[in-house]
Amino acid sequence: MEKLTAIFISSFVIAMSGAMMPGPVLTVTISESTRRGFMAGPMIVLGHGILEVSLLVLLVLGFADLINNPKFLGVVGIAGGIVLLWLSFGMLKGIRQLRLDLTPGKNAWGGPVIAGILTSLANPYWIIWWATIGLGYVIISMKFGFIGLAVFFTGHILADLMWYSIISLLVSRGKKYISAKIYRGVIGTCAVALIFFGIYFGVSGIKCFI
Repeated sequence: MEKLTAIFISSFVIAMSGAMMPGPVLTVTISESTRRGFMAGPMIVLGHGILEVSLLVLLVLGFADLINNPKFLGVVGIAGGIVLLWLSFGMLKGIRQLRLDLTPGKNAWGGPVIAGILTSLANPYWIIWWATIGLGYVIISMKFGFIGLAVFFTGHILADLMWYSIISLLVSRGKKYISAKIYRGVIGTCAVALIFFGIYFGVSGIKCFI
C-alpha cells in the first residue's frame, strides 16, 4: 500500500512539474478558454488523456516480457533519472525570467479535445518523457498489476487536470496573470522535487547492474 501511495504522489508531482511549464498544451488551453470558458481545460486534458492511455497500452504490450530483466530495468532507470535531472536544472536555470503569460492566441483547429491530442504529439518533450520516465513508471507499476498502472496514471492525469482547469478558470474569469513570484516559487519547488526523483531513478537503475 505504501509503495502504491509513493507511486501516486511521485507521478502527480512529476506530471505537475511538466504541466506547469510553458508549452503547446498550455498555449492552446489559454486560447480555447477565452472562447469556451472553464470547460476548455478539462476537454483538452481529455484529448491529452486519450492519447496517453493509448500509449500506455502500447508500452504495456510491448515491454511486458522485459519487466523482470535487470539490465533493461537498469537502463530505463538511469535514462529516466538523467531526463529528470535535465528537466529540473533547466527549470532552475530559467526561473528568474519565468512568467505565466495568459494572453490569448489563435483558436485551435478541431476543438479542444483534438487540440489536446495534436499539441501533445507536437511536443518533443512529451515523447522524450514517455520514452524514459513514463516507461520507467510503467515497469514499476506493472509489478502491482492493473491496480499499479491505474494508480500511476490517476496521479499523472490528475495533475494535468488540476493545472489546466486552474488556467481555464483564471482565463475565463478575466484574470490576466498569476503572481510571478508565486508561479516561480511553485516551479522552483517542483524542480527541487525532480532532483530527488531523478537521483532515486538513477540510483535504482545503477543497482540493477550491481
